[in-house]
Amino acid sequence: MVVNLRAKKRLASRVTGVGIHRIKFDTDHLDDIADAITRQNIRSLITANTIKIKPFTGTSRGRAQEKKDQRNKRGTTQGKKQGRKGARVGKKTVYVAHVRALRRLLKIAKDRKDLTNPEFWTLYKKVGGNTVRNKAHLRLLMEEIVAKRQG
Repeated sequence: MVVNLRAKKRLASRVTGVGIHRIKFDTDHLDDIADAITRQNIRSLITANTIKIKPFTGTSRGRAQEKKDQRNKRGTTQGKKQGRKGARVGKKTVYVAHVRALRRLLKIAKDRKDLTNPEFWTLYKKVGGNTVRNKAHLRLLMEEIVAKRQG
């Protein structure tokens, strides 16, 4: 006689703390499982190996690994690149790297007390607004501000 063991499976999953799909019943002892009505009964069946828990299945990294290997293959050198620079490295990525480098420089200058707080923020806003071209330009602006303060 076949019994509906869906409730038992749900109870077993609650007791063990795993998903319903990881619970596996031993087909030879279905009657014992059908008789189990308490959490304690379920626990004893788990220790008796009548109820098994399948191992956790994670996401396969196979495709990602293959893609990585493909990236590191031949044909990625200077002469083999196709498409403009922006197609390989996005504008935003370039901007973020640029701004972070400049902000780091600003923070160091502020920590060294080379810049006062208001001066720091005027330059910080210029960096955020993409007014500052590069580190050399930022150093030049800092020198101008310091010269203005002293002179």
